[in-house]
Amino acid sequence: MSERAANPGTTTSPATGRRAVKAVIPAAGLATRFLPATKVVPKELLPVVDRPVLQYIVEEAAAAGIEDVLLVTGRGKTSMVDHFDRQPYLESRLAEKGDKKRLEAVRRPSELAEIFTTRQHEPLGLGHAVGCAESHIGDEPFAVLLGDEFVDLAEPLLPAMLELQARTGGIVLAFMEVDPEETNRYGIASVAPPEEGLDAIADVVRVTGLVEKPAPADSPSNLAVLGRYVLPGVVFDAIRRTGPGSGGEIQLTDAMQTLLDEGLPVHGIVYRGTRYDTGMPLGYLQAVVQIAVQREDIGPAFREWLGQFAGAESFRGPGT
Repeated sequence: MSERAANPGTTTSPATGRRAVKAVIPAAGLATRFLPATKVVPKELLPVVDRPVLQYIVEEAAAAGIEDVLLVTGRGKTSMVDHFDRQPYLESRLAEKGDKKRLEAVRRPSELAEIFTTRQHEPLGLGHAVGCAESHIGDEPFAVLLGDEFVDLAEPLLPAMLELQARTGGIVLAFMEVDPEETNRYGIASVAPPEEGLDAIADVVRVTGLVEKPAPADSPSNLAVLGRYVLPGVVFDAIRRTGPGSGGEIQLTDAMQTLLDEGLPVHGIVYRGTRYDTGMPLGYLQAVVQIAVQREDIGPAFREWLGQFAGAESFRGPGT
């Protein structure tokens, strides 16, 4: 495990045939929606049953063949790195007790991937956070996985994105369909049919434009950008040329639009699998419940209790 890995280099044109083998997870935000819990505990370490959100995300990357993960962290978030380190004393105690199940669970995070870190000194936006990864990534293609959402590993998304990016050399995004009145919460794409042959990979569209959080009346579609991207190394130059945008921050969407305007191919995969969004308290609680009911060890008892609770008078809440 390294505090920083340098691999400088830039390129001015995309290269095809090179599959991304590194991932960046921006995780420097303040998580104000979860205060006061996140005053000390990073949002990315909030547990979904018994694993933190961040571990689910690294597992998603590892399942797609990525073994090099860079965490873009902020002040007070060193515990995120500690989670992926070994803890010999705890492991020895579990081994002495013969608790093989918990011993394997404790060791698993350190076996998923090589974890590197770099610091985003100011929260200046997603584009700025991704730009902090340049010295580690260099001119290679790489994946970006936002630190508050993940998908069901039984319904993978990232492998198809990596394959598509290797074939096109450009930008590959993930989309989900949202209700038209929700477009002002997301980056939204305008799209067209893909080039011949690309639609054999997955549900692929060709992106013709991107806009950050448009009003419903101005939205070009209902395809919202998910927190998964596969980008070529040329994105770092575009980020440097990007000024503050929506919210006064350096937006990754704006940098990608610049590259699209300059002729870089941009495609998207419309994801129709199960996505867990832990970025807000409601979505976080929904993810905990959804995953808990699927667990073989606690699922049956939890489903029974949940059914009883849903039918109880106390569930209806005040004023109902």
